[in-house]
This record gives sequence, C-alpha cells and structure tokens, in this order.
Amino acid sequence: MARLLFTILGLLVAFLAALYQIYLSPLLQVIGVFRTVENFGLDPAACRGLPEFQACEKIVLHQPTGILYLACSTPESRLAWTPAMGQLNAQNRSADDYIATFDPATSKITRLELQNYHSDQPISVHGMDVVPSSTNRNELFVYLVNHRAPPHEQDAETVGADSVVEIFKTTVSGNQLVHIKTVRDSNIILSPNDVAGDANGKGFYFTNDHSFKISHVRTLRNVFSSTSVGYCHLDHGCKIVASGLYTNNGIVKAPELNASVYVASNMGGKISVFERQASGLLKNPFYVGQALDNLSLDHHGHLWAAAFPKAQDMVEHLTKNPLHLSPVAAFKISVNTGPGSFYGEKYAVEKIFENDGTTVSGSTSVVHDSERGMLFMHGVASHQLVVCRV
Repeated sequence: MARLLFTILGLLVAFLAALYQIYLSPLLQVIGVFRTVENFGLDPAACRGLPEFQACEKIVLHQPTGILYLACSTPESRLAWTPAMGQLNAQNRSADDYIATFDPATSKITRLELQNYHSDQPISVHGMDVVPSSTNRNELFVYLVNHRAPPHEQDAETVGADSVVEIFKTTVSGNQLVHIKTVRDSNIILSPNDVAGDANGKGFYFTNDHSFKISHVRTLRNVFSSTSVGYCHLDHGCKIVASGLYTNNGIVKAPELNASVYVASNMGGKISVFERQASGLLKNPFYVGQALDNLSLDHHGHLWAAAFPKAQDMVEHLTKNPLHLSPVAAFKISVNTGPGSFYGEKYAVEKIFENDGTTVSGSTSVVHDSERGMLFMHGVASHQLVVCRV
C-alpha cells in the first residue's frame, strides 16, 4: 500500500512539474507577473493627449491622408459591457458609441454619422478595419464588430452577446457611414474580437476570442487552444478557416490580394502568420513574449503589436478602474535580414517602447505613421488618445 502511495505521489509530482514547465511558467512570463517595467522609447515632451476621444478599442490609419479612424465608447460603458472580458451588463452599456476621424495635420475631429442603419438598439463597437476600395480609391469600406445585446429581452449574462459584423462605406474625409450589411452567423461568429476586411466590401476575416459566448467553461478553456479565425463573404456565407488557436485577439492583413493574415495570441504572447496555400491556410507562429492585443501594418510593411507588460494591471484597468495605470509596450516586427535568418528566424522582433502607464496607459492599439513620423495609441477603456512624434 505504501509503495502504491509513493508511486501515485511521484506521478503527481512529475505531472505538476511538467504542467509548470509546459504551461504555467511560460504563461507567468508572458503576463509579466515578475516583470519589471522599463521606461524607454517615448519622450513625454513629444507626446500629447486628446481626451476628446475615450475608450477607443481600435484605431486604423488611412495612410494616404494621414487621417486616423477610431472606434470609441466610454470607460464606464466598457466596465459594464465588454463581452470579450465577460462583462455583460447590457442595461448599463453606452447608447452613444461612435466612429470618429482625427486629422493630425489640422487637429480636426469628425464624428461620423450613420446612414441607412436601422436597428432597435444602439451600436456597441469593438474591433474595426478601414479598407480603401479596390475600384474607387476615394471610397472606403469600414468593417466593424458590433456587440449587440441579445434579442427578445433575453438576459445577456445567461445567453451572451448577439455579436455581428457591420459593413459600412464612406468616402475619404467624409462625415457619413452608409450601412451596407449586418453579417450574423451565431454558429460561426461566436465571440468576434477584431476584423480584417477585403477591398471589395464583401469579405472579411475575424477572430473569435472564445469558443463559447457564455459559460464557466469558457474561462477554463482559456487554458487550451480553443479559439478560431473565421471568414465571411456576402455571397458565400461564413466558415471557420483556422481553429485550435490560443486566446486570439487582434488580426490584420496586408492590402495585397492573397496577402498573409496576422493573428495575435493574447496570453500566448505570439503572433501567427497565415499564408494562403492551395490546400488552405498555412500557419507560421513566432514568439513576442508579452500579452498582445491589436495589430497594425505601417507603410513600410512593418507589423506593430500593442502589448501589456503587466497583464494583471490591464485586467484591473478594464474590469474595475479605468484610472488604474496599465503599463503598455509596442513591438515592431519585420522580415529578418540579419544573421538569425540563416537559422530559420524569419521575423525580427524589436520592442520599440515600454511605459509604466504615466505617458500612455491601457493601449489596445498602436499605429505607426511611418511617412509622417507619428505614433498613435489608444485603448478599450483609456481616457485619451495619445499622439507622439517619433
């Protein structure tokens, strides 16, 4: 009997040791439990805050004009209604979420007016993409994750959000968003976080950040690879194109036809590059090392990732107190042309800045205007847009 107990105890110790090495240790490193935040890369004197924009989860640059598009709410609404974080108090969500533009050259702010959008409830914005039309460069398609409350007065905390993707069109420097289509597929668009649209106004990729709309199992399954990437087309419907992924978040793709698609893993601290092959999507992941959120591409083709050096501070910032300082970082990823490329390191990862939250706090999006030497940062519960000269 004693020998059996010792055997069981030995196996248990071995299992726990393997669990720590394989899962817990890398996770603790990514979320920054023991990390000391560095302050470098941002000159506070070269940065300014614009409190006119609040709680803008996603920002997208229109490179030709330098105009920034922002998907905004209020910090108070984010505390109540952020389905990605399981915050499902629909009654206290904002009735005034909006898409706005900011022109850094003139400091002009424009809140876009929704046209042809007919709904019995307000829009609730999250991820977004702004894509120039392939047939008319003065026309832009805006793809937007809209976390609607469930229909028929159902309890959101019981059934989850009725999330959809909206497609709008606008014009360069325009002040209206004309609604084209609401795309809903409750079997495929489960928990959309971010979206990357096509230039035809008909197709888009999106990330599901959970495999269930609502469930205690949903939190447990964060331990496993259970999130997915989907693709929808207005003429062909929606489908899952990549599954078994780990804590999906931001997604972006280059504007070229059949270009690679990049997907950030929040708690995995890595980015997966999906290349389209005849047999489907080929995944090529690489490690960044911090909790990641949204992605963007600059004019030179460099990939930028918003990151959280201390993920627990971001959780506090988003779920309890938006004034709580949440350190942020930004990584730039480029094709590796150095010695490491000889050993199969396809991408070079460079941390551009890290800040303890005093200059910029809780940023879920970092966008670089490489032509004009500007850096834009905003976050899902942040109190201001931060613009820096770099």
